[in-house]
Amino acid sequence: MSVVAFKQVDVFTSQAFKGNPVAVIMDASTLTSEQMQAIANWTNLSETTFVLPATNAQADYQVRIFTPQSELPFAGHPTIGTAYALLEAGFVTAKEGKLVQQCGAGLVTLTVSGSSHISFELPKPKITLLDAEHTQKLAEILKCEINTQWNATLVDVGARWVVLQAVNAQAVLATQPDFAALKEHDLEMKVTGATVFGFYENNDEHKRIEVRSFAPACGVNEDPVCGSGNGSVASFIRYHGILPAQNDAVLSSQGQALGRDGQLKLELHQDKILVGGTAVTCINGTINL
Repeated sequence: MSVVAFKQVDVFTSQAFKGNPVAVIMDASTLTSEQMQAIANWTNLSETTFVLPATNAQADYQVRIFTPQSELPFAGHPTIGTAYALLEAGFVTAKEGKLVQQCGAGLVTLTVSGSSHISFELPKPKITLLDAEHTQKLAEILKCEINTQWNATLVDVGARWVVLQAVNAQAVLATQPDFAALKEHDLEMKVTGATVFGFYENNDEHKRIEVRSFAPACGVNEDPVCGSGNGSVASFIRYHGILPAQNDAVLSSQGQALGRDGQLKLELHQDKILVGGTAVTCINGTINL
């Protein structure tokens, strides 16, 4: 039996138990892919990460990311949670406030600000517009009142999210998906899941949104706070020109429906999108393998 350092980090929150937890296996160099998948299934979190030595000279470390049922090339809150865990343990050091993660989606640059705020540069999104019929079908599956100005949009950032805009934030919170039908839809589309968002009314220039992300095909009916889902929403907003100004920052909240209080900052630039938030360690110990 071997013993490996293990952390469970709550991401997109500064208050323990209010964000989205990720399990981080700090040294997975002796594990097979089958063992990684078995551990991820056992932790039963939306994602579990496994840290490996980088094979790319530009990267500080490599990470593999697993849901309870499959491996992902990239995911947002595991990226921030893993970086936070490694920084806290002294396994890596930010260089001029930067870290570079190697993962299935390639190299991801992270910016470290202060003691716990970390943002990642979203992998370049690939946008596919879906038609009105598909949009309406998905709205019916989600039982969500959508903004019909925009069709559903498939945003591929490693994780593949179908993004819909609801009429407002309250409609997002009222969404009640048919998870069996959504799982069938997602498997047919070969997507990670569906993310819905809506703007809070009467806020400062419509810069606050509510987000929910559903991924039953990955074994996660609802992800409490989803970094790649929020990044896909930011991509949707930028692509459709919903916000008039360039270099906008949008404050996103997610998790109310699950008793969480996730908080994210989405920075929309012409050449990049940054997704950021804080993190806190809730479990610090070892795992027996």
